[in-house]
Amino acid sequence: MTTPAKPADAHRTWRAGRVLLALTCVFAVITVGGVGWLAVDLYAVGVAAGRLQGETVPWTIERQRLGRNLEQLRLEGQRVLTASSPAGRQDALFLVHMLSAQPGMADDPRTAGLAVEVERFLQKVESPATPADIRAWEVLSSRLRLMADDLSVEGGKRMSRELVRMSGEMEQASYKLLFNLALMAGFMAAFLLVVRRYLIRPLQRIRQVLSALDARQPVPAFPPEPMAEIRAVEDAIVRFHATLRENDEVRLRLERLATTDGLTGLFNRHHFMGLAADEMARAARYGRPITVGIADLDHFKQVNDTLGHAAGDHVLQTFARLLGDTLRQTDRVCRYGGEEFAFVFPETTPDEALQLGERLRARLLESPPVLADGRRLAVTFSLGLADASGCGLEDSLARADLGLYEAKRAGRNRTVVTRRPDGL
Repeated sequence: MTTPAKPADAHRTWRAGRVLLALTCVFAVITVGGVGWLAVDLYAVGVAAGRLQGETVPWTIERQRLGRNLEQLRLEGQRVLTASSPAGRQDALFLVHMLSAQPGMADDPRTAGLAVEVERFLQKVESPATPADIRAWEVLSSRLRLMADDLSVEGGKRMSRELVRMSGEMEQASYKLLFNLALMAGFMAAFLLVVRRYLIRPLQRIRQVLSALDARQPVPAFPPEPMAEIRAVEDAIVRFHATLRENDEVRLRLERLATTDGLTGLFNRHHFMGLAADEMARAARYGRPITVGIADLDHFKQVNDTLGHAAGDHVLQTFARLLGDTLRQTDRVCRYGGEEFAFVFPETTPDEALQLGERLRARLLESPPVLADGRRLAVTFSLGLADASGCGLEDSLARADLGLYEAKRAGRNRTVVTRRPDGL
């Protein structure tokens, strides 16, 4: 028995190695793309941090320093106007000159111009200061204070803008990081689903099939699987099941050959003797009746001599079918040798077996063998029976054989029961 192979192109298959390589490539592309996408923002954050550290912070500190210098310049100018002595006034003017000449102050056009203007005004003011000078100084002092405030505000605004920009880039980078993590988690979930669907579940199904594999069961059916390796294992299981079935059929044929007669299909003598011994042991254990018998087809040699062995074989086969149709399922019969047949009738007394034998003879007369040319053969048989209760098998068969001899001597086509010497 062979199982037809599936068409090679019935379902498209993929090799697991190629699938894993493809998934690895997809994962690598996703990872590299995500890292590259995230690296853009990380680079921007680095640039912003470098700009903040290298430009914005020094510039802001410089603005604050200029603001402090302007405030100090305003305070020293106030000292010039309010100095009580010429020495104090000269000290204040010297500090004003030093503050105005600082590189940071001179580098900014606004502070440089205002500082020069303040220094010139203070140099021209005589001591004591006139009310007009005081009013003019108040205007310059207000301008110094406002410019100091503007410088501080400018530094704060620029610092705030840079921090906001860097914070936005860091936030964007964090979103991209979360997106990449979610993308990788989704890929891993999809990968695990693919592995479960196309590897784990088929392997579990294969394990269940293998654990229940039986030659007496139908051929295991598998749904189409895209993995070539899984398909190969499933096809191997189907072929293995076919081999099991073939082996089982061979075993059954060997058992039949070892236990049955090849021509009639009845048990052979060796197997029958074992079955008969078991039945007799069971009858002895439970004290139940049992009868054995030996039958012989009458004038069978003449059938072989006149009609040929093929006709003789046909007669034997016809008689064997008659036995199978007439006897009970519990009765045991075998081809004892040539045209002889042996019987074991469990749960049966010799008188009951006699009635069964007479029914067999009547049926054979009603349904004689018919040759291929339509001729009906008048075939009869003789049967000897013996009570086997409490006796050995060989002894019981020997007494049944005596009954057969008596039936032959009395004219054949009859059944004779051989009673035991004690009359039981």
